[in-house]
Amino acid sequence: MSKKVALITGATGGIGFQVAKRLGNDGYTVILNGRDDEKGAACLAELKDAGIDAEYVSFDVTDDKAVTEQITAIGDKYGYITTVVNNAGGLGGRSSIEEMSTEFYRSVMALNVDSAFFVSRAAIPYLKKTTGGTIINCTSNAGWNAGGPGAGIYGVSKGAVHVLTRALAKELAPAGIRVNAVSPGTIDTPFHAQIKATKPEVFASWKDSILLGRLGQPEEVASVVSFLASDDASFITAETIQIGGGQALGI
Repeated sequence: MSKKVALITGATGGIGFQVAKRLGNDGYTVILNGRDDEKGAACLAELKDAGIDAEYVSFDVTDDKAVTEQITAIGDKYGYITTVVNNAGGLGGRSSIEEMSTEFYRSVMALNVDSAFFVSRAAIPYLKKTTGGTIINCTSNAGWNAGGPGAGIYGVSKGAVHVLTRALAKELAPAGIRVNAVSPGTIDTPFHAQIKATKPEVFASWKDSILLGRLGQPEEVASVVSFLASDDASFITAETIQIGGGQALGI
């Protein structure tokens, strides 16, 4: 176990890529997961140009069979997995609960909850083969405040990630595996690209709800993930850390 191995889902942009870059600079071999192979190749090239040991693996995190097959292949290749960052997720669109189709409901829950469950379940045997294994889940302010207009089910799904984090932490503590979550506030990433382009005045106003008076940067989330994955956080488990510049004060 001369080198730590980190798997980051949804790692081809925004927060996920910055997490991969930060962990790579911390000395990890990083496994980037995504579904856009063109973006995956570009991200991989950037990391390799920076001297980071990395590879890109394409699979759908909502497909339990694909998740199990790919993570088994990764674990068998390296012999173990040190850190899993369940970053993949998304809004999936907006709909009121009254008018929501069952298909839409299931797609949002699959993207945000099933993915973290499938990936964690498949990785646990390989996390147990290392010392100080960690799982870090990515949730959201929506998991605390139930989301904005039309994003109620997104909030429900992220709330479930909070509970999944604690459940995994309880179950895996005897194996020495720590499980925590980060809860980003409004971070300036492509996640907000549409509203930034179509309603710039609304996007600009979001900083008014943040005590520090600005949006967060993905690197600031990556630095907290780096800490939670490190031995400096060796006595932290079952926690969700807010990263929002005070935006969550009213929750």
